[in-house]
Amino acid sequence: MSMFRALRPIVIKEFRQIRRDPTTLGILLVLPTVLIALVGYALNFDVKHIPLAIYDQSKTGESRTFLRQFENTEYFTPSFYVGSYDEIDELFLHGWAKAAIVIPTDFGRELLANRSAKVQILVDGADANSAGQAIGYATRMSMEYSSRLVTEFLQRKGRGQFVPIDFQPRIWYNPDLLSAKFLIPGLFGFLIALAAVVSTALTVVREKERGTMEQLMVSPLHPLQVIVGKVIPYSVISLVVASSVLLVGYLLFDIQIKGSVLLLYAAIFTMILGGLGQGLVVSSITDTQQTAFMVAMLSSLLPTFLLSGFVFPIASMPVPLQVLSNLAVNKFFLVVVRGVMLKGVGFFAVWDQFLYMMLFAAVTVGISARKFRKRTL
Repeated sequence: MSMFRALRPIVIKEFRQIRRDPTTLGILLVLPTVLIALVGYALNFDVKHIPLAIYDQSKTGESRTFLRQFENTEYFTPSFYVGSYDEIDELFLHGWAKAAIVIPTDFGRELLANRSAKVQILVDGADANSAGQAIGYATRMSMEYSSRLVTEFLQRKGRGQFVPIDFQPRIWYNPDLLSAKFLIPGLFGFLIALAAVVSTALTVVREKERGTMEQLMVSPLHPLQVIVGKVIPYSVISLVVASSVLLVGYLLFDIQIKGSVLLLYAAIFTMILGGLGQGLVVSSITDTQQTAFMVAMLSSLLPTFLLSGFVFPIASMPVPLQVLSNLAVNKFFLVVVRGVMLKGVGFFAVWDQFLYMMLFAAVTVGISARKFRKRTL
């Protein structure tokens, strides 16, 4: 009880300080909603409506039947019907077409003779992601068309179709393969880094610039009490930010928590604790808000975006970067968040990730407490 009474003035002071800075408070509370909408709707790895050029040299009923499946799909949008390779090259150079299908002159004749007919697909490799997906879509559609022709041929011959391997793919946890369900849980780490690390670093350094930090350090309060009192308001704000991500993600993208809500909030709270400790460490080694902002950004937001697996798969990174990614605590946090939210895993499936996050929080809070204690000596 005495501990709470000692912290109460500092907590109230911090809340008043936050209230006097409506711009920062507005950014912290409004930015999550904006980011969720942008990430959910704009940052989408599902490539659709790829502008397609068609070069049909056969001009037969067979070629038109084959091309019809590219016209009746959401993956391709046949926008250009060309008469030469030069026209395809021109469309690619201007970026008006991303893929092109070339049907040879003997396409119909070869099919009618029950022989294999060649079809060429050209893609603009400048956009590697779109090119890879275009190749995948076209290959799958061509295979389905070929399989249908084989079935019809065998039926005409009075024979049944033999399939050596009956491949039946099933997609678990995200059956519609929606990018939003992968990316939005990853926003937790990004927003907590923003709310906890950057905000805490700036508020302490602001005290140092105004000279009021020294007054707090020479007060009867223990340095640890000062630290706890200053981080409590930002812990509350970070929890509000995390809760808003959950709410907006559910309302806009129907992202539900399949696992334990308590386990999820335990991970969020552990991550917030580590973020606050990191922010205090940054504030202890910087003397101006500009420097604190830059150091906080470089040490938290950049690793979160590049090395945590938020956007880029860690397994596809070079080995040195995979090793370096272990320094980004968000890498382990995202495993817990995605596991709990999308797969409904329990504690025993992610205990090792918790262990690393708790170790990170203990180290950062311990370093910051030690540095603040030195300031009072």
